[in-house]
Amino acid sequence: MKIRKFKTEEEWMENRKGRITGTRLGSLALKSGKGYKIGFYELVADGLAIEPDGENRMERGKRLECEAIEELSKALNKEFINGTDDYVIWESDEDSRISLSPDAYTKDLKIAGEAKCLSPARHLEAYLTQTIPSEYEGQKIQYFIVNPDLQKLYFAFYDPRVLVLPFFYIEVKRADFQDEIDRYRELEKKALKESHDIILKLSKF
Repeated sequence: MKIRKFKTEEEWMENRKGRITGTRLGSLALKSGKGYKIGFYELVADGLAIEPDGENRMERGKRLECEAIEELSKALNKEFINGTDDYVIWESDEDSRISLSPDAYTKDLKIAGEAKCLSPARHLEAYLTQTIPSEYEGQKIQYFIVNPDLQKLYFAFYDPRVLVLPFFYIEVKRADFQDEIDRYRELEKKALKESHDIILKLSKF
């Protein structure tokens, strides 16, 4: 074993890159032994991505979302309406409380785009696994619940810090999970009714 010492925290932090440290080990392997957790993709990002430039996170997110939609438009050769510019909310015809704020959509409402500007590690994880992160599953389904005309949804992943792969997309088709869409639609309607009943009941006190 070797022991190395550094004069500054900056040097110490820089030398942790690309290494499996004790901190990272816990975030590396899944307990089942199949696949990797985010620590693995952080290792990949250490070798491929450039450092953040200190830009405000909220401002960066807004700017990059617009760039992501532009990239998606070019990749698909389709014109999108930018929902973030117009502060758009979609409401279901069944119940206006079932709603969504779309990032982008075509004029005929059959195609939509959702921009995801994640960390370099999360960006690379989505690409290498070709999987939409689990925390966005509800969002994916909601697009199709709210808009019955929607046939395809494109998740546009964009991070210019990953120089070798700043942009890619994952296509989602309604036909691939219609049963799930129907199940969640019924769940939402049930939850709204039950919550409304509780509100009415408790409002009487």
